[in-house]
Amino acid sequence: MFTRTTSDNAEMVTISFEGREFSVRKGLTIAAALLESGITHFRETPVSRSPRAPFCMMGACFDCLVVVDGMANQQSCMTRVRAGMNIERQSGVADVIDKNESQAEDA
Repeated sequence: MFTRTTSDNAEMVTISFEGREFSVRKGLTIAAALLESGITHFRETPVSRSPRAPFCMMGACFDCLVVVDGMANQQSCMTRVRAGMNIERQSGVADVIDKNESQAEDA
């Protein structure tokens, strides 16, 4: 579906998605980097747990929400990758509420 257009001179960074490491081009959005890496299931809907993927790629639809370094509800199409970034699939509302509450308790 998507092809990697990496040149020999492109600076690469390593990110992690669901425990799997990927080397991606620096400067890409998370959505673009994951799509280039073959990942198409970014989150699950709160009610039916249906898989969702980026749709608009411009921040309007919220289908690309992921958990980035423990912070839920991050729009992957609007967030640039950085070295060492840990990205997780966002799974429904309950999981998001649980993660945000545990972060508040840790603070």
